[in-house]
Amino acid sequence: MDSIRYNVGKEETDGAIGRPETFEDAQIRGLVESSVKGDIEAYGELYGIYLDRIYRYIYYQIGNKAAAEDLTEEVFLKAWGAIGRYKWKGQPFTSWLYRIAHNHLVDYYRTRRQHEDLQLQENILADDTSIEEEVEGKATRQQILEAISSLPELQQQVVIMKFIDDLDNREIEQIIGKSQGAIRVLQTRALATLRQRLNGVD
Repeated sequence: MDSIRYNVGKEETDGAIGRPETFEDAQIRGLVESSVKGDIEAYGELYGIYLDRIYRYIYYQIGNKAAAEDLTEEVFLKAWGAIGRYKWKGQPFTSWLYRIAHNHLVDYYRTRRQHEDLQLQENILADDTSIEEEVEGKATRQQILEAISSLPELQQQVVIMKFIDDLDNREIEQIIGKSQGAIRVLQTRALATLRQRLNGVD
């Protein structure tokens, strides 16, 4: 785990729920099973596969590069400490990892009270236009980012996971502990708020 890189490009999710296991899924399962048995090299491979994804998830929510890097490393250390108790329960390994990241962020906010630091930076969005499409192209990316950062925390998380990380509602349910119905409500309210705040913007 000595090669650290941070990237915000999109990647495919492993073992997406509702589809047959692929060769890549089987490879991930093998790495996880070896890691559960204490194989640090196998866990290092998982670290390399998921580092960018977890970093991006954290960075979108705190808007601070150095803090996001530190928190990302802490998440992987926590995951390594807990992986011996990991069991396959019909969900992808990413959902378990995101759940650890989510809980770590909750602890971070609780102890440091830095909700006001939720600033999303334009360079993170890069070529991602899905949120712009959701708000009907009424605003620039910077205006959309500012609007997202002002949403309540759970709405912000759902928007980020749904439209930036491309997670489905079942995966989000496993991460934030809310039902799929509640997630749909959060998503609907978030998009309605974004449309309202961006209404009339050229």
